[in-house]
Amino acid sequence: MLHGADQGASHQGPHQVEVEKTHSWWRVMCLTGVDYFSTLGYQPAIAALAAGLLSPIATIVLVLVTLFGALPVYRRVAQDSFKGAGSIMMLEKLLPWWAGKLFVLVLLGFAVTDFMITMTLSAADATAHIAENPFTPHWFTEIPVPLTLALLLLLGIVFLRGFKEAIGIAVGLVAVYLTLNAVVVAVALWHVFERPVVVDDWWTGLTTQHSNPLVMIGIALVVFPKLALGLSGFETGVAVMPQVRGDAADDTSARPEGRIRGTRRLLTTAAIIMSSFLITSSIATTFLIPQREFQPGGQANGRALAFLAHEYLGNVFGSVYDFSTVAILWFAGASAMAGLLNLVPRFLPRYGMAPQWARATRPLVIIFTLIAFAITILFEANVDAQGGAYATGVLVLITSAALAVTLSARRKQQRKRVVAFGVITVVFVYTTVANVIERPDGVRIAAVFIVAIVVVSLVSRVRRSFELRASSIELDAVARQFIEADADQFSSVCIIANEPGAGTAEAYRSKGREERRDSGIPARVPTMFLEVLPADSSDFEEDLVVEGHVVQGHRVLRVRSGNVPNTIASTLLAVRDIAGVVPSIYFEWNEGSPIQNALRFVFTGVGDVAPVTREVLREAEPDVHRRPTVHVS
Repeated sequence: MLHGADQGASHQGPHQVEVEKTHSWWRVMCLTGVDYFSTLGYQPAIAALAAGLLSPIATIVLVLVTLFGALPVYRRVAQDSFKGAGSIMMLEKLLPWWAGKLFVLVLLGFAVTDFMITMTLSAADATAHIAENPFTPHWFTEIPVPLTLALLLLLGIVFLRGFKEAIGIAVGLVAVYLTLNAVVVAVALWHVFERPVVVDDWWTGLTTQHSNPLVMIGIALVVFPKLALGLSGFETGVAVMPQVRGDAADDTSARPEGRIRGTRRLLTTAAIIMSSFLITSSIATTFLIPQREFQPGGQANGRALAFLAHEYLGNVFGSVYDFSTVAILWFAGASAMAGLLNLVPRFLPRYGMAPQWARATRPLVIIFTLIAFAITILFEANVDAQGGAYATGVLVLITSAALAVTLSARRKQQRKRVVAFGVITVVFVYTTVANVIERPDGVRIAAVFIVAIVVVSLVSRVRRSFELRASSIELDAVARQFIEADADQFSSVCIIANEPGAGTAEAYRSKGREERRDSGIPARVPTMFLEVLPADSSDFEEDLVVEGHVVQGHRVLRVRSGNVPNTIASTLLAVRDIAGVVPSIYFEWNEGSPIQNALRFVFTGVGDVAPVTREVLREAEPDVHRRPTVHVS
């Protein structure tokens, strides 16, 4: 159950930074496609239900936003966040300190909403395809919730056994699914060509409802947020970047140009394929399917293309199409689960905002599966009811990505791109707000996740306050020389904790005299100073580098960190291991209220340093004889 929980801050979940085998970009596109392309199973029906006869026009608006909004944004994300961390990691770097961490926690709430609803909505739609198949026993239509729960349970079992990203399976599923969709759409459009009267009927009905073309466009823009499901898949596309095979000649760890090119090609190709299917499927379904069939209880509700497959190609072909749709929708849930397992271990444990076991896959799989059960029961496995929540999660992630690339362009002083990405950000902000006003379910679900994440995060951060937080620690040659010299000549290492200040010779002499007088350090025993230079206190785990300096004739160890007591404790243990003797450290008491100091420590990494350092050492080293000694005077 806890396999993987002992990994450090570099743990990256299923889409880890270093993968054993990379693949061609088009094969990895299929891994993204099981999420992105699978929305064809329900997107045309949802579009027709939301926009009615305006569905083709509203879908064209969606395609324009996809190609000229989301696609440029995520091509930039692939360029700036090439390790598979996506736009959330970009915002973490662009918004440091606690503001960045809290913003990331909120985005994680929406990301969890997106991926969880992907799992439940896809499973619910798969259930609809099973139940509506003419060869399925009629009683299947009476058990949508148990059937959906069974699919989710099967998904959880697969991950508990140890899911590995089967790109080969994804390639096969996507190839078959897109081929079948191409056949259905082509046959449907041929019927439209043979019966032009359906076009006349559509146009007559449309102009009867909306006589002014400008009004049509306006209404299409208004209903566009309801169609935002067709934008899903971009965040997954950048999450799988480490799987893309790069170019050995161009790729370096600092800048994998080949991988970036491959991922941008992946995103562009997927967007063009999906846009083509969105437009053609919307035209075919709107022209050929009566509007009443899209309503709840209708035969095309949640399965418009499947309706056409059975209607024009027969029940045998339609059943093959149903089976392909069920398979890819179920695998889309697997992709969403992998996305969750990619995000949570990457951020929360590293922030100190989740228990250590959150690095392990299997406990998280159980938690996410139970949450999926609850959402399915809450929405009664209804595809339409979950559409708003899904769209909210998708739109918030895309909006955050647009904001991230705008801030990135601003930091790099790329003015034209700042304006372009700024306009895209405004469009997505409008879309998100409109969707939230129209269908607030997504915000309600996201709010539950956000509150849960923040509360659990703060409790976990407090409970883990006395852990060693150094994911690695390295002492440079000068620092090692100081330590080894004292250990060899005096069989002791005495360190004075010093708050960074002016760094003058008098300041160091005065500090040394006070500690020798107050703590009784023998005159013959040499001392050195340890200073923790300030850094981002919201970081929980850090890679520490201890540097040795000679300042005004005094030996000084310096390390940069936002968590002073934990960093001092980690440094002392590293000194002990290098020197082979137990070091001693000398503090002076801090002024101020203990309660205020405790709160300062939790949120700023400082406070009553001496007792906290001792407590961290006590928890880290149970053997009293090997534990560094803390003196306070």
